[in-house]
Amino acid sequence: MVVDDTVEWDRAVYYASRWAVRAAGGVVMLRVIEMLDQNQQWLGVAEVMRAEAIEAAEIALDRASGRANGVAAITPDRVIREGDPLEQIRDVIEHDPDIAMLVLAASAGAEGPGPLVSTLARTGGSFPVPVLIVPGQLADAEIDALS
Repeated sequence: MVVDDTVEWDRAVYYASRWAVRAAGGVVMLRVIEMLDQNQQWLGVAEVMRAEAIEAAEIALDRASGRANGVAAITPDRVIREGDPLEQIRDVIEHDPDIAMLVLAASAGAEGPGPLVSTLARTGGSFPVPVLIVPGQLADAEIDALS
């Protein structure tokens, strides 16, 4: 599953954690850092920005891991990657044969399901594992009924 800064990230964590317990599996949490416009002329600034992005990624993964542990008493694997999110997701999945599905949560807002869900919807047929999209408005009890 991908840990990002969207409002609905918790729905994906909740579903993946509950499913992992039921299936006697685990959860891999991925945080992708997109470092845009790194100009060699500003290398010192870019290094500081990268360090800050890694620290923010660790904090986000701490939060998501804590939630998974609270929901299902599991300790997820944590991965931080840099680059294009879709490329990094594919690479992590292709290099870990134990990953059986990708769990994402979709925004319930009028702006649409979110950029990652929208991109995957266009390319989903070529994805290496099933993609499960949890509606962002579902309550814990509703997700429990599904997982």
